[in-house]
Amino acid sequence: QVQLAESGGGLVQAGDSLRLSCAASGFSFSTTAMGWFRQAPGKERGFVAAISWSTTSTRYADSVKGRFTISRDNAKRMVYLQMNSLKSEDTAVYYCAAAPSGTIWSPIAGYDYWGQGTQVTVSS
Repeated sequence: QVQLAESGGGLVQAGDSLRLSCAASGFSFSTTAMGWFRQAPGKERGFVAAISWSTTSTRYADSVKGRFTISRDNAKRMVYLQMNSLKSEDTAVYYCAAAPSGTIWSPIAGYDYWGQGTQVTVSS
């Protein structure tokens, strides 16, 4: 059974940092590209960051470049999203997703497995 479980969300002030974690199970994690997406109220779910199975390649949305860092630990089957210099516009539910047949360039439709999401709220 595939499971992706996000944690680490919360309420922070603008300028603060948070680290999101995602625990994966039930699929071949070490050969799967992973991504983080987010959905703000009234908006579509959008891409945040992705990392290749080998960790050698990453991709970021322009809105988070230089502030967010995606990483993974294949031995622990974990994916992380370090978020620094948070802004009010980063407020959203953040989702971890897996693209077993895809790459870091896969569109949202290329991600087959999704977590339940974790809320991040940034107050200004």
